[in-house]
Amino acid sequence: MANSESSSGIVYTETVVFAPPEQYAAEAPYQLAIIDLDRGGRLTVRILANEARERARIGDKVVFVEERNGVAYYRKADTAATTNTPETRPLV
Repeated sequence: MANSESSSGIVYTETVVFAPPEQYAAEAPYQLAIIDLDRGGRLTVRILANEARERARIGDKVVFVEERNGVAYYRKADTAATTNTPETRPLV
């Protein structure tokens, strides 16, 4: 995946996987998302989140963290400055 390190995007859709393929069973539950990349195009990614509040929702900004075995891992962008304000998400 070229230039992943500079990639960020917006969550188009997401889901939490509770019954994964055997090779990912130890990691369940985990979040998958399709994101609209800032540079154009869409990408299916894993979202790194240890707690439910860290999960990305539709409309959230996400940033690239790393790539493991051909899978791109992203995390929700830091929104600490807006945690006390109601969240507004675009209809997608």
